[in-house]
Amino acid sequence: MGRNKKYKRSVYQSLAVITQFGINMLVPIFLCSFAGLYLDRKFGTVYWFVLLFFVGALAGFRNIFILAKKIYEGDSSDEDRHQQTKRNK
Repeated sequence: MGRNKKYKRSVYQSLAVITQFGINMLVPIFLCSFAGLYLDRKFGTVYWFVLLFFVGALAGFRNIFILAKKIYEGDSSDEDRHQQTKRNK
């Protein structure tokens, strides 16, 4: 029964991480795109949308990189603690 709870917990954690990746990528793209649309309509131009879309995409990639780095560092520190615990026993 304990293994089943651990499995469910890891599945929910994985789903949460996947959701965070999606949100961290889409929110900057949408915000920058809407700002670009607003600026294009206000000034009568056509390039702000494209420019800010790419800025949003870059910001999203940066967010994902930082999140993945934190997750990877967390996994490696968990493994290190687990190995140290094994050695101490």
